[in-house]
Amino acid sequence: MLVMNGIIGAGIFINPYVVAKQVHTSPLILGAWLLGGVVAIAGAFIYADLARLLPEVGGQYAYLREAYSPLVAFLYGWVLLLVIQTGGMAAVTITFAKYFLEGTHSAVPIWVIAVVSIAALTIMNCFGVRSGGTLQSGLMVVKVVVIAMFVVLGMVYVKSSNLAFHPVLDRPFGGGMLSAFGGAMAPVLFSYAGWQTASFVGGELKNPGKDLPRGLLMGVGGVIAIYLAVSFVCLRALGPAGLAATETPASSVMRAAFGNTGARLIAVAIAISALGFLSQGLLTAPRVYFAMAEDGVFFREMAWLHPATRVPVFAIVLQSVLTMVILLSGTFEQILNYVVVMDWTFFGLSAASLFVLSKASGTKPRVPGHPYTTLLFCLACAAIVLNTIYRYPAHTGVAIAIMLSGVPVYYLWRRRAA
Repeated sequence: MLVMNGIIGAGIFINPYVVAKQVHTSPLILGAWLLGGVVAIAGAFIYADLARLLPEVGGQYAYLREAYSPLVAFLYGWVLLLVIQTGGMAAVTITFAKYFLEGTHSAVPIWVIAVVSIAALTIMNCFGVRSGGTLQSGLMVVKVVVIAMFVVLGMVYVKSSNLAFHPVLDRPFGGGMLSAFGGAMAPVLFSYAGWQTASFVGGELKNPGKDLPRGLLMGVGGVIAIYLAVSFVCLRALGPAGLAATETPASSVMRAAFGNTGARLIAVAIAISALGFLSQGLLTAPRVYFAMAEDGVFFREMAWLHPATRVPVFAIVLQSVLTMVILLSGTFEQILNYVVVMDWTFFGLSAASLFVLSKASGTKPRVPGHPYTTLLFCLACAAIVLNTIYRYPAHTGVAIAIMLSGVPVYYLWRRRAA
C-alpha cells in the first residue's frame, strides 16, 4: 500500500487524453500504460538496490554525487528545483484547476485557481509536518475511493462500448509509429512517477532482502492494474477519438453514465484528491535542497529549519513560487515534456551509478537480471529522452538550457563556499 500511494497521483485522471492524442487505437493506448509499468518496476528494483548501497539523506542526489561528481549531483538538484519537482507540481495543479472548474462551473480563470491552491497548501505545510501529514493521509483516502468509484461505476453504468481491439496499429509500422508511441510514453511515465521513492519502504520491513522485491512487484503491479483499469474504462466509454477530444476524461466518462450531475461529482472528488499529491510534493523534495545546502553548493537558507515546527520554510516557499511561475508559462502538455526530458536523464544516470557504486563497495547488485535489466533500463531512459527532444525541441530546449546554466552557478557557489 505504501508503494502504491507513492506512485498514484492525479495524472491518471488527465494523462489518458494526452496518450490518446499520440496513438489512436485501444491496443496501443493500453500497451503504453502496460509498458510504462514494466519500466517503473525495473526502475524501482534498481533504486531499491541503490538505497541499500547508499542509505543517505538526499537519495538520488547522494547516488549521483558519490558515483560521478558533486557537479552532476548539483545539476540534478538544480533541475529538481527549477524543472522536475516544480514542473510536476505545476502539471498536477493544472489538473486540479481543470477538474475544479469542471465540477463548479466557475467563471474564475484557471490560472487564478491554480495559484491560490498552491499558496494555500504552502501556508498549511509551513505550519509543520504534523498538520501537512494529517492532510495528506486524509486526501490519500479520498484518492483511493475516487479511483474505485470511477472504475466500478464506469464499468457498470456506461451501457454502450466504444472499445475495439482492431486495428492494432494506427499507421504503418516504422520510425514514425515508434516515435509516436514514444511520445505517448511521456505522459504515461509522468503518471508512474513515484516509483523511485518506493525503495524507501525497505526500512520499515523486517526482512527487506526478501520482502522488498515482493512488495515492489505487488505495489507497482497493483498500480499497473489500476492504471489499465482506468484507461480501459475511458476507452470503453469514449473510444480513442473521444478520449483524445476531452481534457477531463473522468468527467466525460461519468457524464456518459450519469449525465452532468455525475460529471460534476467526480470532478470535485478528483480535484480534492489532486491536492494530496501537491501536499506530498511540497514536503518531499526539500530534503534534496537541504543536502545540497549542507554540501555548500546551494543557498544556506535551504538548510534552515523553523525552530518551532522543524519545517524547511524557505525551501517550501521558494519551490512554490517557482511552481507558480511554471504553471503560468506553459500548457499542461508543454510542462509534461519539460519535466520528462530532465527526469529521465537523471533516472538513467542514477541507474548507471549502480555499476559504479557496486564496484566501489565490492558488493554484488541484487537487482533481478542484473546487469542486463539495469542496462536495458538505462537504454530505455536514453530512448525516452532522445525521442522527447526530437518531437518537442522547443519545450525540451528550455529544460536543457536550465540544466546547463547550473554549471557556472555551481562553480560560483563553490568559490563562495571556499
